[in-house]
Amino acid sequence: MAKLKIAPIAGEASIRLVRDGRADRDAIATAVRYLLQVLANTAEGNSVEVRVPPHGAVQAIEGPNHTRGTPPNVVEMDAETWIALATGTREWAEALDSGDISASGSRADLSEYLPVVWERIAP
Repeated sequence: MAKLKIAPIAGEASIRLVRDGRADRDAIATAVRYLLQVLANTAEGNSVEVRVPPHGAVQAIEGPNHTRGTPPNVVEMDAETWIALATGTREWAEALDSGDISASGSRADLSEYLPVVWERIAP
């Protein structure tokens, strides 16, 4: 079965609601999942698992494949931190230093992939 994809128009609208402080739980979940989807599409691979519980997780970044069990490279954070990092309103190093990110493994540094390009350019 093919994985469902969040349409850009829905993902972008949810991100804007979060940024404007008007998001409900569903909008936050959609924003998180859409930004994870964008990361997975831009940094294709499966050497790092990025988790934002309870909303979602993706495998991304080229490198050694991971297929079963706990992956050797894991990054985990809450929704607020992920949205801020992915949209460029927070820096990776600051969030890591403050303890808002749990990162393990030699490849668990997402700084070169952040922020993600989530906003389509209007024609």
